[in-house]
Amino acid sequence: MTDSVVLDPVDLHLLRLLQNDARMTYRDLAAQVGVAPSTCLDRVTRLRRSGVILGHQLRLDPAKLGRGLEALLSVQVRPHRRELVGPFVERIRALPESITVFHLTGPDDYLVHVAVADMADLQRLVLDGFTSRPEVARVETRLIFQQWDCGPLLPPRPEGAPAPEPDRTERKSSSESR
Repeated sequence: MTDSVVLDPVDLHLLRLLQNDARMTYRDLAAQVGVAPSTCLDRVTRLRRSGVILGHQLRLDPAKLGRGLEALLSVQVRPHRRELVGPFVERIRALPESITVFHLTGPDDYLVHVAVADMADLQRLVLDGFTSRPEVARVETRLIFQQWDCGPLLPPRPEGAPAPEPDRTERKSSSESR
């Protein structure tokens, strides 16, 4: 497990702002946080180097790409052995419909977020991409009606510390911001 990084209120404010809009300029960030642009640049650079900031993502709207139906597939693999994990995950990641793959504890071994064109496409994916595999014992499908982003993700507060002021910056839902 990675060691956590000590963050002060300025770092936390920067992270809140960047999670809401990763394209903010250093000048705008600095003005909102109340520090000099050079200080802002140094702090964001430090947050990147320390691994707190992992990168920037371009998010696409699956519906605009002809993949308007999203689902979560719970997958049980048998036998669940180490030598199957890597190849299975790489196979699932290579599917153009796959958005995210989670390796889980519990009765299901994987949770796969997928985006497909329609129900027929979902059926084809489940049958051809998953249940046809010899290591797949079971697939359970759940359709996603709607999703929302949460956050921003910040470190846990020390016990007894007062709750921070709510962030008044509006976050868009995934379907609005894509």
